[in-house]
Amino acid sequence: MPSIRCLVTLLALFPLPFPLSVASSHQAAYLSRLETGILTEHNLVRENPREYAAHLEAWLQYFEGTLLQFPGEIPLRTQEGATAVEEAADFLKSVPRIDTLRTSRGLSRAAADHVSDQGPLGAIGHDGSDGSKPWDRSSRYGTWLGSVGENIAFGTYDDDSGRRIVMQLLVDDGVPERGHRSNIFNQDFRVAGVACGTHATYEVMCVIVYAGGYQERAGGAR
Repeated sequence: MPSIRCLVTLLALFPLPFPLSVASSHQAAYLSRLETGILTEHNLVRENPREYAAHLEAWLQYFEGTLLQFPGEIPLRTQEGATAVEEAADFLKSVPRIDTLRTSRGLSRAAADHVSDQGPLGAIGHDGSDGSKPWDRSSRYGTWLGSVGENIAFGTYDDDSGRRIVMQLLVDDGVPERGHRSNIFNQDFRVAGVACGTHATYEVMCVIVYAGGYQERAGGAR
């Protein structure tokens, strides 16, 4: 009998009463192919959620009960099965488009700090081993404005898994409040950073940090 993997995602949303500001645009040459794909998929679904629903519906054929079996891959054990995918697709068909996210080097570095800290330990959660929170790590490289949110996804991902990761977060299997999806569709978030790296327990860990605005610190220094 083949082994079975489980989907794991974590979310955090931290609104604070700071004034909102739009971050300036940055080149994303510092991002890997996977990281770039994750942010690209965020913007595709925010720009045209109804069209994106078709990608989710394509998953339905691969369910057998709560098992999601992609061809040639180890089955994924979900909590809700196809029902959660159908609910996510219905959501995308009903929600209006929102503005795309700008890419932030500082928020990407904050995300990378968490990956570097938690990955080798095989740890999960939004608190760093030094007690840092997402807003603390974001403040290392600039000033965040409005609010900060963080999504984390774990799994066996390759360079072309950006769409799968975003779809995993949209479905939000086993999360009653669908908080990961809410972070993706939070219209107050206007800038984001992302980092992925190896994880001792779940192979790959990807952290996405969102903010209402972000003022990059010159030179990226702490």
